[in-house]
Amino acid sequence: MQNKVLIANRGEIALRIIRACKELGIKTVAVYSKADQESLHVKYADEAVCIGSERSVDSYLNMNRILSAAISKGANAIHPGYGFLSENERFAELVEKCNIQFIGPKSEVIAKLGNKSSARQIAKKAKIPIVEGSEGAVEDVEAAQKVADQIGYPVLIKAISGGGGKGISIVKSSDEFVKLFTQTSMEALANFGYGGVYIEKFIESARHVEIQILADHFGNVVHLFERDCSMQRRNQKIIEESPSPIMTPNLRRQMGQSAIDLAKAIGYQNAGTVEFIVDPFGKYYFIEINTRIQVEHPVTEMATGVDLVKEQLKIAYGNPLSFKQRDLIQSGHTIECRINAEDPTHQFRPSPGLIKNIVFPGGFGVRIDTHIYNGYVVPPYYDSLLAKVIVHADTRKEAIRKMRVALEQFIIDGIHTNIDFLYVVMHNPQFVRGNYDTGSVKKLIMEANYE
Repeated sequence: MQNKVLIANRGEIALRIIRACKELGIKTVAVYSKADQESLHVKYADEAVCIGSERSVDSYLNMNRILSAAISKGANAIHPGYGFLSENERFAELVEKCNIQFIGPKSEVIAKLGNKSSARQIAKKAKIPIVEGSEGAVEDVEAAQKVADQIGYPVLIKAISGGGGKGISIVKSSDEFVKLFTQTSMEALANFGYGGVYIEKFIESARHVEIQILADHFGNVVHLFERDCSMQRRNQKIIEESPSPIMTPNLRRQMGQSAIDLAKAIGYQNAGTVEFIVDPFGKYYFIEINTRIQVEHPVTEMATGVDLVKEQLKIAYGNPLSFKQRDLIQSGHTIECRINAEDPTHQFRPSPGLIKNIVFPGGFGVRIDTHIYNGYVVPPYYDSLLAKVIVHADTRKEAIRKMRVALEQFIIDGIHTNIDFLYVVMHNPQFVRGNYDTGSVKKLIMEANYE
């Protein structure tokens, strides 16, 4: 039987997966909502199925319609991309029960790691450092505040089933704890269908550093070095780079080994990202594992020369990893900027609408991952990501200069974007020095009077 993959996603990641499949000779099936009927992923796939209205709940989050599309088109694998159902253990379980290969880890692994409290316990058992916090979900606000008072403020209230920067609150004092606990629980319930939260010590001036892993069905696990994702706005990444400016050979070796140990402890398969925070003293702590391909995966691809999506597909179809840890090399410096449809001058509010004209940057070492084109209408129903600009150069200094030129030459007319804001960041002295943390973007926004 010929291999055929259904892509249960949209936008640039759907296009990225379709291209990887085509290069491997694998047929593709796109699914789309009525809002996306003119999207490029619909045009580029071998087959396409409309699965519902504009609302995500009626289309990209509708498990039954996606599975029906896969069965009707004879797909023997489903790639979930990122977001939507990519880390939904119920969806992965249903795919497995339909005898379709889910391109990701097993459903029981997703379930264990999707529960952030459970993931912390697995890391602790594997002797990987974790941040001080509650033992599992807290029962109620009184129990939660007791934990917070014991470990000391500031603390984080985090959704047990969180992700994508949602369901997280920083609490600076006991006076605001009850309000933020209630707010975070409600946000968790609205976004993830479960309002459970846990408490974690908030480490100030921390760096967010993640390790990319690949694991096959034969017990082979490798890490593909780190990405620094500390440049965040409202807990959402906007700039990523590799290597991390704070990384040392010893720290990289320790964090990479921790990522591998954790993957082996849980029997992980396929691609995943182990996320850590690093304090100002160089100590690292496990946060969570993302059981899917990341938005920022091109950073690792440019830094290592490994096509992560192709590797996902090969692993899913039963192939062993074709390389060992010793074969992997991290070369040069890579930076990624996320281009969003938003207006920085009006509190970054979403900016859907018609793209009247577009000019993409190019040149040696410049990569654009996108799904937009002249005349494309950016719908108001989904994530605001329009494109990713990834640059690669011999040194960090050269990569920053290359990114500045790329942003200067990236033109999108008809809607507002954050391109100018990213250009400002690329000239910020602290960023240029590599001296930033997870709170730096907020400070920069305030200094530049964006909000």
